[in-house]
Amino acid sequence: MKDKKVIWIRRALIAAALGFLIFGISRGEAGTVLKKAVNICLECIGIG
Repeated sequence: MKDKKVIWIRRALIAAALGFLIFGISRGEAGTVLKKAVNICLECIGIG
């Protein structure tokens, strides 16, 4: 009984994560996140 509950919780969390991922991509946030990641990496190695 407990295993079935854990499986459903995992499925719900995965579904929520995918929903938020799709929502973020549809808003164009992927480009923003990539730009910020590149800036942080360049600052870490001293180029930016």
